[in-house]
Amino acid sequence: MMKTAKKRAAATGDLVGVRVQPGMAKQLDDWRRRQDDLPGRPEAIRRLVELGLTVKAPARPVSRPGRRLRAQELAAKAIEKITDPATSQEKQAQRSRRLTRGPSEFRDARVDQPKAKGK
Repeated sequence: MMKTAKKRAAATGDLVGVRVQPGMAKQLDDWRRRQDDLPGRPEAIRRLVELGLTVKAPARPVSRPGRRLRAQELAAKAIEKITDPATSQEKQAQRSRRLTRGPSEFRDARVDQPKAKGK
């Protein structure tokens, strides 16, 4: 009985070598086993990369709940330490708002604030 060599299609495209850590290799193999045609690792990686490139990423990173509130609290405490206790409560609140909003020159560049309509 003579062994026949497998015929492969001519490969096109750039060859990219990838090292995969054991945990990721297990996840990759688990994903491959859930596919109907049980692709090899290279094909599975190509499919996953293609899937990843077609998914739209969120415009802004998703923040953890409470981080904004915590940042506001920390900023308020820091501002309280440097405010003049002799000024009125209204004036202190006004200065605090101005400090937390930042200088008007930089407000347009902030990525953590929604853009004003019409700009």
